[in-house]
Amino acid sequence: MDNSNWDAALSKLLISLEDNKTELPSCNEEELNFLSDLLKSKELNALVNIHNKIINNTNDEKFFPILSNSMDVDVDVLDVLASKTHVSEDCKELFHLLQKPHMQALLCTHDAVAQKDYYPKIPELPLEVDEDDEIIKIVELIKSDEPLCGPGVEPIVGATIKTCEGTDKIIFARIMLGGPADRSGAIHVGDEVLEVNGISVEGKTPACVLKILDDFEGTVTFKLVPASSKCGVRESKVRVRAHFSYTAADDPYIPCKEAGLDFVKGDILHIVTQDDSHWWQARREGDRNMRAGLIPSRALQERNIVLERQLKEKSDESDNIKNDDFDREEIPTYEEVAKLYPRPGFFRPVVLVGPPGVGRNELKRRLVATDPDKYKTPIPYTSRPPRPGELNGKDYFFVSHENMKEDIDSGKFIEYGEYKGNLYGTSRESVESLVNAGYVCVLSPHYQALKMLRNPQLKPFVVYVKPPRFEILKETRNEARARSTFDEKNSRGFTDDEFHEMIHSGERIEFHYSHHFDETIINADLSMAFEELVSAISRLETVPLWVPASWVQ
Repeated sequence: MDNSNWDAALSKLLISLEDNKTELPSCNEEELNFLSDLLKSKELNALVNIHNKIINNTNDEKFFPILSNSMDVDVDVLDVLASKTHVSEDCKELFHLLQKPHMQALLCTHDAVAQKDYYPKIPELPLEVDEDDEIIKIVELIKSDEPLCGPGVEPIVGATIKTCEGTDKIIFARIMLGGPADRSGAIHVGDEVLEVNGISVEGKTPACVLKILDDFEGTVTFKLVPASSKCGVRESKVRVRAHFSYTAADDPYIPCKEAGLDFVKGDILHIVTQDDSHWWQARREGDRNMRAGLIPSRALQERNIVLERQLKEKSDESDNIKNDDFDREEIPTYEEVAKLYPRPGFFRPVVLVGPPGVGRNELKRRLVATDPDKYKTPIPYTSRPPRPGELNGKDYFFVSHENMKEDIDSGKFIEYGEYKGNLYGTSRESVESLVNAGYVCVLSPHYQALKMLRNPQLKPFVVYVKPPRFEILKETRNEARARSTFDEKNSRGFTDDEFHEMIHSGERIEFHYSHHFDETIINADLSMAFEELVSAISRLETVPLWVPASWVQ
């Protein structure tokens, strides 16, 4: 056959087979001929060429998958169609089509390629036995721009090395998933490095080993003693939303800054392994770079946050700053998330939170006014008697003080308060009834109501309405002749102190509750803020969005 399209690696393997026939006594002529024909086959060479093209074109747009969980989407679509097959023949046809084995096999194959499951796991060959009957393996890797990290850092093979305590041996401490060492399948955590390109590393530090590696180009050959116990690391499918920003270069504790993964608050991260209690490996969701990077684990980040808060509280005490009474039991780090797909007939409640006076109620009023048949606000409850003209079930639900207090104590209200001796509140049942009836329930509760609202049944979409900076806040409210919400007795404009209080209250809400926000809208201009709100709700109804994983299980 024409050998111009032969893969170089297969050609090299074929030559090695021919040269070493006499040293393979356990193989007969028939077996050797079969292996030789296989290495020469057009099919195998074509498959290897396709594999190499995919590997070498990871930056090409056409090889970038939109998502890697199409089978999960298929299951979700089938759930939706199950109740629609009697309504439409098209739904019925699609329902049966998506259940066909060939279609599901295609989707599974798509997901395997999207998740890079086609990377080969090379057998741990060749193995040697030294004079002390110790098993040795030789591993060749092509030097790349992946980091190999120790006390010094050089870009080599996508792994970290360290000196083993008590023995001073150089061992692999961590294998970065998706890097060359991981893709080879031949290097494992705990493997001892004996030689690098024929140079012994005995008595050398990790920094010296990195210097040796830096002096070589092309192929790097490791002579290793296999770890006594090893198990393959299977990539997890966990996705999380980061509730803090992280820059590896600024972290003095990360074992390898070049191996770190930078991210910002709100990023969706694919956690590929959590084997290390302090350092997880992750990728940014949708990132085309398939090499994983190091990020602090949940436990490590929680410890860091606790230490920061303790230092801040000590500073506040020394400065005689009074701490507010916001909840402190939650330490936001990572939240496991999954995609929630829009479902016909089900609308997530829209919850507007923010400081008093920022304009949440006006945004709610405008939204309901655009389509009163679609957007509804729950009817509140009160213990006060009806006033002339008020109707029970229209203006309020009028109940006795004792009954309402009992329902509040049993957790049936998402928020409540007392004014002039009378109780007022919004019941959870009234919100659920609007959602179940197919309306978009619009709420503007106190921020503490989020603890009651954020649950798998309601799945609220939380919008934080943020005040602009002081100068813009004062200018826009004065131009609009806005009335102060701080003074219920007199109708007047806001004072400078009230503007400052609004901003300060907003900062406290954002600091303690921002990990619950799905959208942030700065209400500098009411018309523009309303347009942003309408746009966000449109996405909510048409685009799959990330939500807590428990909401889609």
